Amino acid sequence: MPKHANDLWALIEPVVTGLGYEVVDIEFRPHPRDGLLRVFIDHESGIQMEDCETVSRQLSAMIDVEDPVPGHFNLEVSSPGLDRPLRKAADFEKFTGEIVKIKLNMPTIEGQRNFTGKLLGLKDNDVLLEVDGETKYLPLGGIDKARLVPQF
Repeated sequence: MPKHANDLWALIEPVVTGLGYEVVDIEFRPHPRDGLLRVFIDHESGIQMEDCETVSRQLSAMIDVEDPVPGHFNLEVSSPGLDRPLRKAADFEKFTGEIVKIKLNMPTIEGQRNFTGKLLGLKDNDVLLEVDGETKYLPLGGIDKARLVPQF
């Protein structure tokens, strides 16, 4: 049984990448009767309902064999949506030029924890973010949450 989320990633990611998709995020909400395991996937050409069904079937088969979590839970496979989370270093490079919202684990020296600005990329394990014309260097390891901000 996985002791934490990284164990779930280790089980789920090879199945999903083997099918040609990327795991964007995994949420697990345990509950004895109504737990939820939600897997967000992406692909260069986008995600259709059929993609979610294909991944769901494969993950269900793996879960039946591995039995990675206790109790009953529902499996949901979904696209990451327009406000896609950014988790991996590669995400911060891939979405350079996009507007993002970042929340840090701890406030900066100036006392700020939340930032919204234009993603300038990654340099030496720092995420570069342009906020009001100024470049902020935010430590990749200090990011609690990061998401794209949809532009309409």
